[in-house]
Amino acid sequence: MRRLIYSGLVCLVVSSLAFAQQKSKVELESNETIFTVLTAINSCGYNEDLRGSDPVRDEVRNAVAQMIEKSSAAADANQELCSFYKEHQQADSDRELSQYISLALNMGPAPDFKLKVKEADLPPDASYVLGFVPLAAKFYSAAEIHRLWNRVQPRYDDLIAKVNEPLANMILSTDVYLKNPISGFLGRQFVIYLEPMAGPGQINARNYGEDYFLVTAPINSSLPMDKVRHTYLHFILDPLIMKRPAAMKRLEPVLKDIQTAPLDESYKHDATLLVTESLIRAIEARSIPGKNVETKREKEVADDMADGFVLTRYFYDSLVEFEKGPTGLKDAFPDWLYYMDVGKLHKIASETQFATKARSEVVKAAPKQQVSHNPLDMAEQKIREHDLAAAEKLAQPVAEARGTDAPRAEFILGQVATLNRDRENAIKYFEDTLRTAREPKLIAWSHIYLGRIYDVDQERDMAVKHYEAALQAGDSSPEIQAAAQKGLKSPYERKSSSEQEKK
Repeated sequence: MRRLIYSGLVCLVVSSLAFAQQKSKVELESNETIFTVLTAINSCGYNEDLRGSDPVRDEVRNAVAQMIEKSSAAADANQELCSFYKEHQQADSDRELSQYISLALNMGPAPDFKLKVKEADLPPDASYVLGFVPLAAKFYSAAEIHRLWNRVQPRYDDLIAKVNEPLANMILSTDVYLKNPISGFLGRQFVIYLEPMAGPGQINARNYGEDYFLVTAPINSSLPMDKVRHTYLHFILDPLIMKRPAAMKRLEPVLKDIQTAPLDESYKHDATLLVTESLIRAIEARSIPGKNVETKREKEVADDMADGFVLTRYFYDSLVEFEKGPTGLKDAFPDWLYYMDVGKLHKIASETQFATKARSEVVKAAPKQQVSHNPLDMAEQKIREHDLAAAEKLAQPVAEARGTDAPRAEFILGQVATLNRDRENAIKYFEDTLRTAREPKLIAWSHIYLGRIYDVDQERDMAVKHYEAALQAGDSSPEIQAAAQKGLKSPYERKSSSEQEKK
């Protein structure tokens, strides 16, 4: 079921009635793929806050357990699935759920759940559990998940109906406060997936390009609205801030002052992230309701500053003046950046007494990878960003140094050469990796890449030898086994440039 959330559900006295009657690009949905993935991990021991969950979660878990008990095919599929799940468990339950949400958002519809993107473009946490996809497809079929989905979908529709109006009101009030022009939504979407198979109140937000996706479970048939609003503010503000790289560059000196703050490392190396989060927290502080709330608001700002979001005070003071006039945030924000006194902000940041431990972050919307200064980590990220020249530049010195990381560097150079259609160097680097690597994963993937190269060159016998060698490399992870078995079953076919562009 899909519901569009309207920003003009009630009549307001605003400067333009047309503004109040337009709809925002927000959709509230349920999704069978996400349901399948979360039902699968529930069957394998994901038990986060069962007591607080909507009753439909218990109903689904019981139905799956009964199917596993009466069907040997379902039991076998579940056993494979759960072996993978246990091998990829995280110490942090939030991270454990997050990796499967990330994967589900990049999976296509049932029954095969083909990826929507190339493997190289998957987020790192989704890549870690990529082998879950074929196992989920097998489980979906054997456990008759589609029939179960059809049975419980009306319950999902009821939940969506209950949260629709409060959500619409939150969006409306946020847009009105920011004096947000409706044209700012054109060509973009914010999709909220309601999924009670997750722990109640948990929220996972992602952005892919200009589109934002949020997966959450209800609490007593209501949404964790403060967290949803936080993500919606990212949806509005991220593109506004990303368009101003020169202003962000000017603020980089402030980053040096927050290196001892308890906030996530990504904020300490990216002024754009710091600006966005500081502005959002200032808006949230100004939105604390009630009378005589200045003490609460001031405390919230002080706590945000102590967490390391040292621009919160500046934006909070700017919002006080902003509320008095007709100018919208889209037009006011550039002036706020222009008139920032970086020297004064630097002094405030350097004098701020940071907390020893940060309060838990509301939600990591539009998350970026944690900054790594390892050149090979950076090279792999550059490959994901399709910046092959930068990836090669980072990996080449490591390979030439012939140290312990040389095999990994050679493998990365082989990937770069493959993407550049440089057959000769690709073969050279993968063979160099095989001569020096001790890690089964590197060995297996080098054989798989070589097998694909020889398949493209129609040297099937050589390709088969490499696929067989990959199976014997000592890495039994499902993604490697699946890639090698697929190569043995049929020759690899490289996509044309036009086909790659369409994907």
